[in-house]
Amino acid sequence: MTPPRAVFAGLCTFDVIQLVERVPAANEKTTAVEQVVAAGGPAANAAATFAHLGGSATLVTGVGDHPLAAGVKADLDALGVRLVDLAAGVQLPPAVSSVLVTAGTGARSVVSRNALGQRLRPPDALADLVGDADVVLVDGHHPELAGATLAAAGDRPAILDGGSWKPHLPDLFPLVDVAICSADLRAPSGEPALELLRNRGVPWVAVTDGAEPVRWVGPAPAGQASAGQASAGQVEVPAVDVVDTTGAGDVFHGAFAYALATAGRLDETTFVAALGRAAETAAASCRTFGTRDWMRPAG
Repeated sequence: MTPPRAVFAGLCTFDVIQLVERVPAANEKTTAVEQVVAAGGPAANAAATFAHLGGSATLVTGVGDHPLAAGVKADLDALGVRLVDLAAGVQLPPAVSSVLVTAGTGARSVVSRNALGQRLRPPDALADLVGDADVVLVDGHHPELAGATLAAAGDRPAILDGGSWKPHLPDLFPLVDVAICSADLRAPSGEPALELLRNRGVPWVAVTDGAEPVRWVGPAPAGQASAGQASAGQVEVPAVDVVDTTGAGDVFHGAFAYALATAGRLDETTFVAALGRAAETAAASCRTFGTRDWMRPAG
């Protein structure tokens, strides 16, 4: 059987993740218990998850040719992610994310440049890339690329990872079929994520909140549209012993995309089932340190 295919467009970083007994105070040094170096960023980690689950993942982003980029490319290649590098030939370093994970709690602190100062233009072959996909996902970084990818999606499910508020997000909402975001997402008006996205016309919306249930809302069931009623519910998140929450949201998005692409259609049944699969996969990723160990066979 042909594996499900997806295009992921957005941010890719060089992640340095360190496990510490506690976050050091100002002017204090500490020795990490463990460290991981890997490709990171919402779109990149989602693509890695999709590929790990058995899908064919294409990541459209900017990495460049700085020495640090070699580590990013090697990691993505080992994971089976096809990279379309829109910064090929650029010698500047990729965005670096420094992550401190506190042992015993799994809480993490992140410092990153993200996509600041980097402008990526959509590739000429974007329509062909998207045309081969079953679903597309954008993380909202690189607005020109995100908008072009969503516009090219056509009748394929177009997913938005709404991890954090960005001024250009409202321009993307009309192009999105599914938006999955954190409960921490807030518009400048303070409007909560679920209401924000539904009020902007996104058909399917889900909001994650750590270990709390995933809340979702979708179009009205057949026969109830005239009454203005929407379908809604929640999906439980499996309880696990948390070691590290780094990248769990990205894993959620990648697993959701895989489940939806495998289903081959978007309706309430497939949407809720995909949320359940995503919650299980993301929870499993929190049992280990870093963003890659959960992918390795147990033992």
